[in-house]
Amino acid sequence: MEYRNLKGVPDFDCEEYEPKKTKYCLCIPIINERDNIRLELHRARINKVHTMCDIIICDGGSTDGGTDEDMLRGLGVNTLLTKRDVGKQGAQLRMGFYWALMRGYEGIITIDGNNKDSIEDVVKFIQKLDEGYDFIQGSRFIEGGQAINTPISRHLAVKYIHSPVISFTAKQRFTDTTNNFRGYSAKYLLHPMVQPFRPVFKTYELLAYLSTRASQLKLKTCEVPVTRSYPNGGKIPTKISPLKGNAELMKILIDNAAGKYNP
Repeated sequence: MEYRNLKGVPDFDCEEYEPKKTKYCLCIPIINERDNIRLELHRARINKVHTMCDIIICDGGSTDGGTDEDMLRGLGVNTLLTKRDVGKQGAQLRMGFYWALMRGYEGIITIDGNNKDSIEDVVKFIQKLDEGYDFIQGSRFIEGGQAINTPISRHLAVKYIHSPVISFTAKQRFTDTTNNFRGYSAKYLLHPMVQPFRPVFKTYELLAYLSTRASQLKLKTCEVPVTRSYPNGGKIPTKISPLKGNAELMKILIDNAAGKYNP
């Protein structure tokens, strides 16, 4: 199935391998993460994540074979969405959120597809959504969480720059604000004062915005402990460039704090 010309939603293709089976879904944005997404989905399969929530791959246009249908079906993926439009992670998430809401899910969990996060902790987000929380932030820095081999530069940036700015903007303390392991209620995403389906959310703007908007609107928010593990040594696995990428992140933080993304 192909989707075109939807205002605020990127053009995308949809391959539904199975019908909707659960009340929540897990959206995993990827681009060229073949080996990592295979390992992550294998862990999910072992922990029966696919029986707790429908797994939706939100692909940004991979060319490495990481979206092979047989592999995805065999590892419990429910649906593959493939972006055919401009934009990066923000566009992938807008695509996934739109499709999930149109399909009738009551909540959406997100996690990166690079196999750094404890996908087996999805159950914690489901429990909080069941309890009526609207925004659930996964954190490796609270009791019960684990930060394994976190690069010191990344640790300091999150602790002393990103989290303080997000917490100030949200008027609530959050400890792991760059972490995409999160849960969102449909109520939050459909709130008239949120409006996530806007082209301004191209890269990482949507992550910063959704980190702060829920508590600004007095919706129910919390953190849950998770694990994020980096490889021991070698290059940091990230798609954010050290200079340009981090400068763009700082601009996004400042714009978000100034309310520039508010509808």
